[in-house]
Amino acid sequence: MTTASIDLASLLCSRLCHDLLSPVGALSNGLELLAEEKDPEMRARCFELLEQSAKASADKLRFFRLAFGAAGGFGDTVPVAEPRALVDALAGNNTRLQVNWVLGSDMLPKPAVKALLNLALIGIEALVRGGTLDIAAETHEGADGDQHGETTEIVIRAAGPRIAFDPAIGHALEGTLQLEALSSKTAPATMIHQLATSLGGGLQVHLTDEALLLGAILPTA
Repeated sequence: MTTASIDLASLLCSRLCHDLLSPVGALSNGLELLAEEKDPEMRARCFELLEQSAKASADKLRFFRLAFGAAGGFGDTVPVAEPRALVDALAGNNTRLQVNWVLGSDMLPKPAVKALLNLALIGIEALVRGGTLDIAAETHEGADGDQHGETTEIVIRAAGPRIAFDPAIGHALEGTLQLEALSSKTAPATMIHQLATSLGGGLQVHLTDEALLLGAILPTA
């Protein structure tokens, strides 16, 4: 393992810890309040907040386990229902965000699932005032149904009243990010750029005033 790969893994861990800090911290605060609170109505409210924080923590852990880790079973493909449920759960915490899906395949290669999850996360975070997140994915067979000639195409469109997109993330997706600019914020984009490159594929980024468009073309390994 190279120093660069160790640094990237460390930054991905930092990103995971950063995103889990808020819901786990809320759990800790809720338990402290519950220990001191005597009013039945307030205790019921504390339990409600604890339940919400626990769900948010579990949703994020499941999401990052597949987006960053090696989840998804021992096969080469993952049912599309799994990443769809993870994205829907993550986006469900924002009532101003609507997710629409167009899926042309029942199964997706694991690398495509990682790309989809990470691009979807970038889209969700860009919609700081809510909006719509459109996600499309389809795997095309190679000549004569050759599995090794398959290519998965992913398109994600994030549209809303305000698009907050860090240009550094775009550079990381395109592979033009300077090494010294690598951070926990850009690490996921760097990871899927390296993944796409290793497969002979690529990522695309296009930003307008109305929407952020993210795409991936990933040949099957």
